[in-house]
Amino acid sequence: MENISRRSFLKTAGLATAGVMAGMADTKGMTNMSTEQKQSVKSGEKVKLACIGIGNRGAQVIDEITKTGLCEIVALCDVDLKRKDCQETIAKFPKAKLFTDFRKLFSEYGNNFEAVTVAIPDFAHFAVCMLAISEGKHVYVEKPMARTFTECELMMDIARRHPEVVTQVGNQGHSEANYFQFKAWKDAGIIKDVYAITAHFNNWRRWYPYDPSTTRFPEAQPIPDGMDYETWLMTAMHHDFNDKYHPGNWRGWYDFGMGAIGDWGAHILDTCHQFLELGLPYEVNPIRVDGHNDFFFPKETTVLYRFASRNGMPPVDVTWYDGENNIPPIPVGYGKTTNGQTDIPPTSVSGLYKPSSLDAGKIIYSKELTFRGGSHGSTLQIIPEEVAKEMAGKLPEVPESPSNHYANFLLACMGKEETRSPFAVFGPMCQMFCLGVIATRLKSKVIFDHVSKTITNDKFANALLTGMPPRKGWEEYYKL
Repeated sequence: MENISRRSFLKTAGLATAGVMAGMADTKGMTNMSTEQKQSVKSGEKVKLACIGIGNRGAQVIDEITKTGLCEIVALCDVDLKRKDCQETIAKFPKAKLFTDFRKLFSEYGNNFEAVTVAIPDFAHFAVCMLAISEGKHVYVEKPMARTFTECELMMDIARRHPEVVTQVGNQGHSEANYFQFKAWKDAGIIKDVYAITAHFNNWRRWYPYDPSTTRFPEAQPIPDGMDYETWLMTAMHHDFNDKYHPGNWRGWYDFGMGAIGDWGAHILDTCHQFLELGLPYEVNPIRVDGHNDFFFPKETTVLYRFASRNGMPPVDVTWYDGENNIPPIPVGYGKTTNGQTDIPPTSVSGLYKPSSLDAGKIIYSKELTFRGGSHGSTLQIIPEEVAKEMAGKLPEVPESPSNHYANFLLACMGKEETRSPFAVFGPMCQMFCLGVIATRLKSKVIFDHVSKTITNDKFANALLTGMPPRKGWEEYYKL
């Protein structure tokens, strides 16, 4: 695929932005679907579930959600059903109806399920979630929700217009110990007057071997037998198939993924973002960008997000570090820093990644106390140790989670709980990440206006809030 000039991109992206936002304005006045159209789970019955994306991460989601005993898998959908991991999932659910195209799943079998799981590439979440919610189906979608700022905006909008639909984004730690601890400590005034947060993920990533001096996308390769590649591309511009995109390698490409921040930011910053009410930054500054190029994410990035004061809380600077050698400054009294450290509770994914000199996590600086923590459900610890001992008797009791993230979603479908990471909660954090990706991609500071929701200092950056228009035939999902 040929490169696109800055001027031509501005023109096409500008048209796309105008069209999308106009379509959004047209739908603001739409009423929710009638009671007869609502999808509800009958009392005492399991949630009938259709799973979209059944290999790789999709297979893991299916395994975990079935362990709850609260759902029945009635349909499986994947563009690459012949792949070994997909076949393994199919063998577990011999009665499930099979589909390669999610559109046919809804049009031909929509009356047979009430909810969907969506575990497909970042860029593909949008169309599936928009259709599902418009059809009244509850949605569990893997993080980071969507790939562009505008897609997040539209997904939050349709969820607001369909309050009968349950949404949950798959940052699983948001139903684990850190969620309840952070909330309890914030409510008790233990966490207060936070002014800076360091967040870091310093493990090896799939795209690190790619050559940053590249001047084109990968050459075309034969499409795997049985794969519906056109549906895999969805709204994205055409790219010739290459195994550097599928399976699993899409995350490192700007056109398909959200890089390390999209992959791990939601597991590290989720409680900070929600309970400190961060919302959207007013400035995003790429401080370090090593291995920069026009196609895939850098090998190392340091990005500063600046948030204004909110509801009596002081301004906060959040600094994100990724890259094997891009280790953030560590405060005195931090403790052990090697992989497998024993004095921070392990994450739910320990052992999945190559060892780093620093485990994925965060350091939270407040006026009186400093905290450190890992990712996912890993709990916070006050540092240094002597301060933690002084504070031990002042800490509030932390309630246990009544349900894990998957059960929370299914119980919400049944009307018994509310989801902890709905689009309304996760969306602004995802938009924060989108702004960081834009700043990284352009290697320049971004100034963001909260009222107009525009980038004010760079027209090209502002066009990237929406990105390229969808391929022909995929425009309808931006108008639902």
